[in-house]
Amino acid sequence: MSGRTYRARCTAALPLLLVTASCVPPADTPAPSPPPAASPAPVPSSPAPTPAPPRAPVRHDFVLRGAAEQGGVLIGQVPGDTRTLTLDGKAVPVAADGSFLIAFDRDAETGQRLVATLADGRAVERFLPVAAGSWRIENINAPYRGSASSDAEFERRRPAELAQIAEARRVDHASDGWRQRFRWPVTGRLSGFFGSQRVYQGKPGSYHGGTDVAVPAGTPFVAPADGVVVLAAAAPFTLEGNLLIVDHGMGLNSAFLHCQRLDVKVGDRVVQGQQLGTVGRTGRATGPHMHWGLKWRDARLDPGKLAGPMGN
Repeated sequence: MSGRTYRARCTAALPLLLVTASCVPPADTPAPSPPPAASPAPVPSSPAPTPAPPRAPVRHDFVLRGAAEQGGVLIGQVPGDTRTLTLDGKAVPVAADGSFLIAFDRDAETGQRLVATLADGRAVERFLPVAAGSWRIENINAPYRGSASSDAEFERRRPAELAQIAEARRVDHASDGWRQRFRWPVTGRLSGFFGSQRVYQGKPGSYHGGTDVAVPAGTPFVAPADGVVVLAAAAPFTLEGNLLIVDHGMGLNSAFLHCQRLDVKVGDRVVQGQQLGTVGRTGRATGPHMHWGLKWRDARLDPGKLAGPMGN
């Protein structure tokens, strides 16, 4: 082999040696480090609890609205944690929100005691001085027996009529009419006043248990507050004539006497302002008028105390 050929072969082999040497890392080159471990995800913290709203302060006494007077009505709120309520020892119903109604007969005692018994056994008492009323004397030119043809017929018919009235007034419906501001069922001339002593053709009768409004026969009358019809006379009573009674709840009810026509029946729910019938002169009446009577249990009340002055 000539020297020129030898040098040519060596020059051709040199690139292969360089490529082979570049694939092997030098002995002093450190190996690559592994990637760092991932940090754990942060755990979300629980939200702070929402503070409870402050509790309303507990009432420690009665809240009363109205006037304690003969023929009057009081609406109130019992003290907090009340379990039972009594008026002169007789139980008084209390609504779920602590509201209640009490009332005073035309001849109520001049002082009565309201007592709330609390959950822990303590009693909260309120003495109610009941103001006396001032009553008129009214002479009525109508027979004491009303529409009955004789005293004997009146004595025969009257017990069954009174039984119907008493049974109707024992019914207690869930109505909130007692909470409302009452309105007059009809407006006109006042011709008879609550509480007045009545004398019928010289014979003394019981005091007048309602208020009379003189209007023409056929005048519509309306519900003074929401309620449920508990009596709608199928035939005229001797004294009341065509009689309608509406229960307003909590033992409070309205009676409408001497009606010409009734537009509702027993069991009907009525709303304030709804027409109930028309005014007449049935029963013991000297002319067409609306007799509106109010009772709470056995106490006869003055309608004007709930409805206020006529026209308001």
